Amino acid sequence: MEGRNAKAHAVLLSSPGLGHLIPVLELGKRLVTVNNFKVTIFVVSSLTAAAESQVLQSSMSPELCEVIRLPPANISDLVDADAAVVTRIAVLMREIRPALSSAISALKYPPTVLIVDLFGTESLGFADDFKIPKFVFIPSHAWFLALTIYLPRLDEVVKGEYVDEKEALFIPGCRPVQPEDVVDPMMCRSDQQYAEYVHMGMNILMADGILVSTWEELEPETLAALRDNKLLGRISKVPIYPVGPMIRPIGAVDHSSKKLLFDWLDKQPSVSVLFVSFGSGGMLSNEQMRELAWGLELSRQRFIWVVRTPAVKSGDGSFFSVGSGSSNDKLSFLPEGFLGRTQNLGLVVSDWAPQVEILSHPSVGGFFSHCGWNSTLESIMNGVPMIAWPLYAEQKLNATMLAEGLRIAVRSKILPSKGIVGREEIKMLVRKIMVDDEGRAMRARVKELKLSAERAWTRNGSSWKALAQAMC
Repeated sequence: MEGRNAKAHAVLLSSPGLGHLIPVLELGKRLVTVNNFKVTIFVVSSLTAAAESQVLQSSMSPELCEVIRLPPANISDLVDADAAVVTRIAVLMREIRPALSSAISALKYPPTVLIVDLFGTESLGFADDFKIPKFVFIPSHAWFLALTIYLPRLDEVVKGEYVDEKEALFIPGCRPVQPEDVVDPMMCRSDQQYAEYVHMGMNILMADGILVSTWEELEPETLAALRDNKLLGRISKVPIYPVGPMIRPIGAVDHSSKKLLFDWLDKQPSVSVLFVSFGSGGMLSNEQMRELAWGLELSRQRFIWVVRTPAVKSGDGSFFSVGSGSSNDKLSFLPEGFLGRTQNLGLVVSDWAPQVEILSHPSVGGFFSHCGWNSTLESIMNGVPMIAWPLYAEQKLNATMLAEGLRIAVRSKILPSKGIVGREEIKMLVRKIMVDDEGRAMRARVKELKLSAERAWTRNGSSWKALAQAMC
């Protein structure tokens, strides 16, 4: 952008869910510190998620960014009650456009750049009204971006269901995607979420640039393919700016259980504790929850487990409700006597815990994770290897990247979404990451990635320069 007398003003739009909200908030802060922008962030809240409210309250820093909640849109007449999360978010983001337009027009300082996340691409046109640059922010990695923008081509080439394909899905210049690893919206082509996702893949390319929460040194081959006019660059024709990792800093969120957690952690040996958490929306089935409990107990390893009421079916069932409900209800689903038998080994927390602070504690040596990209980056930035347990969204893709590409995670023989992983295999996975030589090797590799990420955000590091270049 050309220099101007008035301070540049970036307007950001975040869709619901901590996986979108947290990186958008952190991007806003970077625009203040790196680019000296004024920043306004419009948030479409899920309203029912208590953890989301806590994150928003902790991020209300008017001196850095102004955060404005948009009034919720009623979509009950537009989607079925059992509609997929992707469908619900996509429809919600479409319906808030009138409110967003009015809110942008009412700003005291007109915007000079518009940045929307993946679900907000239908609002890119507002930038044209103001004759300002427009960007899409992908709060995930470059491989996910590659799949997303190539999906309209796959939609033409592949005739049946992706999950039934016998061969991996080819993406020019990138690691192919195995049929069992496709993102959730690609699981069934007749579901509305598939059409919404294909639409997003096309809309992204309307932007003047794409920001991605990865860094140059983490995915050099994929980023090169996205820029190569003979590969994916011939499709995107849009500058790609790796500006990650975008993660919340330590101490950004407080919680009433913090003192208990850290008093207990302080008493544990170095890298001896496994942190078990499945993100803001992840849920296990009743049977899988019991098998996990037995696996943790049999492993004889120390743990902190964030427990949530089980679902009839594991997946993203708590996406719009995390942080609510009775803790007693959740603990009643654990095996009889579990809390007593593990009282000297583990700590069970209901619903939510200060994840970044836990992962940064020197006693934590492993992360049993759903592999959401936020959680993955937080684990990498604290040098903690993972047990990959993908549940929904693009998490299967992430798990493959972590286990096979970066080799900083172990995973079960079958996908948790395909069947029940038994206690003996869970015990083996826990001991592999916490005790065995394989776990020590992963810990060394993830610490190298941590240093790489830290270098990317030093002044004139690759991500620092990418954001400065994108907004110049």
